[in-house]
Amino acid sequence: MLQAVGCGLRDDEIAADLAIPEDAVAGHLARILAKLGLRDRAAAIVHAFDCGLVVPGHGPRTQESRPAPRTAVGRAAEPNVRISLLGPLQAWQDGRPLNLGHLRQQAVLAALALGAGRTVSQQELLDGVWGLEPPLTNVVPVYIYRLRKALRIGERPDSVIQHDRCGYRLAPGAADVDVVRLEKLLTAVRTADRAGDGTEAVRLCGQALGLFRGELLAGLPGPLAELERVRLTERRIAVMQQKLAWQLRLGQHCEAIAELFALTAAHPLNEPVAAMLMHALHRSGRQADALNVFDRTRRRLAADLGVPPSRMLRRTYQMILSGDEAGPGPHQSHAVTAGPASSR
Repeated sequence: MLQAVGCGLRDDEIAADLAIPEDAVAGHLARILAKLGLRDRAAAIVHAFDCGLVVPGHGPRTQESRPAPRTAVGRAAEPNVRISLLGPLQAWQDGRPLNLGHLRQQAVLAALALGAGRTVSQQELLDGVWGLEPPLTNVVPVYIYRLRKALRIGERPDSVIQHDRCGYRLAPGAADVDVVRLEKLLTAVRTADRAGDGTEAVRLCGQALGLFRGELLAGLPGPLAELERVRLTERRIAVMQQKLAWQLRLGQHCEAIAELFALTAAHPLNEPVAAMLMHALHRSGRQADALNVFDRTRRRLAADLGVPPSRMLRRTYQMILSGDEAGPGPHQSHAVTAGPASSR
């Protein structure tokens, strides 16, 4: 029965195939749904795919899954599905935007994309998307079924989202995810940083920052999306700090000042950023403006957190008062590998 449902047969076709009365098919299907905890017929189709009764897009199992298409020279074809998480969740296929459904369904896709190819169990999806208020019915297979239809390449619904006994994952090489590209760029930044190539580090940081495009995972519900918003926001600030620190070391003070002013306005309690702005202003001959940054940050720390400026910020203040030209280099900011918090 489940195989027939998975193949997309109608009730009359199932009845003829199994030699049972047509009116008995609905009863059998209802018992199957209840036994497996499935929501509806669509979820039963997904379950038939996932447990191996049916090869997606090919009816009953008669052949092995086909390998990913190859180019003429034998290399795997480039993925034609792009998924962006560094802003509102979006996906494109061959440049065409895809309809990913309602927000909970989008949050399921985000969880898979953030897994970077790792298999994500159904319980992880429930915990990450619904938290302490799980759905009353088993809706995850339904959402997976719909996402497969939206993302699939050719006639294979599992071409982008795969299933194994542990859960679901994005098929290797099937989708280009911007978070994965971000991590690759930051690996290259660290390589340039170790080599002392500031110009290349600034260029790569600029490319990484160009991947961000608005509010991260905007509107997506669930604990996972909330945690990832915080993590990715800190990641973005860290990349900005790394880029700006290198610009200061390269003597590009004027270029850095505008970005530092915007960053301090958005994150007024970030003391390393305030210190970099003070250095940039001081080296541009704007000592009074640099001291004003310290005073403004000091007042904000006292009002919002009830704490004095950190030792690092006080040292920067004293350096400017004494006219010392020393300043922070990129290795002192630890921007790519650590968050923006300062030590006291």
